[in-house]
Amino acid sequence: MMDSRIRKFRQMLANASNYEVWKGAALELDYLEGNVEWKEEFASDLYHYELVLDRLTNLKYYRQCGDYDRLKRALREGLHHDLGNIGNPALYTRSRVGTKHLIEEYITQVCESLDFLCDTPIPDFPVPDKLQFFRDTLTSFGRPTLLLSGGATLGMFHLGVIKALWEKGLLPQVVAGSSIGAIIAAMLGVHTDAEIPEMLVPETHNLKAWKWRGLLSACRGDGLMDQAQLKACLRNNIGEYTFEEAYQKTGRSINISVSPTQSHQKARLLSGYTSPYLLVWSAALASAAVPGVFPPVTLMKKDLQGSVLPYMSRQQFVDGSVVSDLPIERLMHLYDVNFTIVSQTNPHVVPFLNRRGRDEKLSLWQLPLHVLQAEVQFHGQGVFDYLRKRVRPELMRQVSGHLYTIMAQRYFGDVTIAPHYTFAHYRRMLANPEPQFVRQLILEGERATWPKISMIRCHARISKTLERCVARLKDQQRRSQRELYLVKPDKSG
Repeated sequence: MMDSRIRKFRQMLANASNYEVWKGAALELDYLEGNVEWKEEFASDLYHYELVLDRLTNLKYYRQCGDYDRLKRALREGLHHDLGNIGNPALYTRSRVGTKHLIEEYITQVCESLDFLCDTPIPDFPVPDKLQFFRDTLTSFGRPTLLLSGGATLGMFHLGVIKALWEKGLLPQVVAGSSIGAIIAAMLGVHTDAEIPEMLVPETHNLKAWKWRGLLSACRGDGLMDQAQLKACLRNNIGEYTFEEAYQKTGRSINISVSPTQSHQKARLLSGYTSPYLLVWSAALASAAVPGVFPPVTLMKKDLQGSVLPYMSRQQFVDGSVVSDLPIERLMHLYDVNFTIVSQTNPHVVPFLNRRGRDEKLSLWQLPLHVLQAEVQFHGQGVFDYLRKRVRPELMRQVSGHLYTIMAQRYFGDVTIAPHYTFAHYRRMLANPEPQFVRQLILEGERATWPKISMIRCHARISKTLERCVARLKDQQRRSQRELYLVKPDKSG
């Protein structure tokens, strides 16, 4: 009887059409599989539960006593990412929904305390001081980022990841992408939160990105596909925003990876910080320029008068995933990123991803496969590194260089969300998708994200609360300044 109920709810998980249905089935399975008791027990060798309990107790006490000074100090000096190892992946593999209740209660108490300090008038704690407090705390604590990989048409899976995170209030303000991931990141970065539901409707977009030109075109260096068709598609879906204009509209930071064609140039991460006047569609077009499929791209920008002209006209760029599919280190420097959510759809990467938690052990029959995989990657890097430095002709050297960088990259994050591909997926990888196929990929992205929600919430909820507090305080400060200006007496008479 118990086994039949477990099978029933596992089937519900596999076929769930929304998070509420999935969560209901997952909670039933947690109960049937004995995970509820585990969540209720504080003690565990997976994290420092005494430290977390002490911090929780202090925060509660300071709020109840109205001791705002100690509450501020406890949050300012006590908020650390992954406090007491509460981000340990093993804490999120035991149950399908949630983790230790102590961890969840601590995070909730921190967020409620932050909102309380932000929204409550407190003596000797004016809005400018509050704003500085929250900015400093956010810088110290860090923030999450969403990275979207390459994957051609299959990258529409990213839209499902975005939808699942957005619906739970966990969509990061910092988003990065390469190739198709750059296109999706660009689309997200020019849509406000209120516009995201429209963005997730396939029929609202131009889906005609692919147009074959043939082998003769590729031999001439013009690519297998018509770049003019892709360019028109991107401009239609993204618009004519610069990185700066997109941020001013949405408050979301777009970051796009591009790779140089010259061997002595380094990969670039294009963003509002590094290239504010660059056109977003132009960066996405360059990042999608897979060598051999599309020709290299000259980036475009707006000048002071709003005219479009070349940016760095002597340089051209290609597919960002060739050199930097996931620019994690650069994002850490630019945005104080402390947690990476990766949506990985690269067809040459997905089959080799390790889908287990970091602390899980390999079974005896799995060990030879993973040893072989590690050996192939290690020796492959060595071979292609040798060839890219010494082989001739030049075409072979460039191909070896691209293969070396592909094998040398890191393709996963703190949380990695990936699809399960079938042969049917690979067949449609370089074809214009029908809206029905896009909806299928969106649902696959959602289903792959739902099991990760608990871990993402643990890492991202405090950062998101800090970001929202900063935004509210900035609005409050602007309103106060406007009101002060309006009532300022005219002394001219």
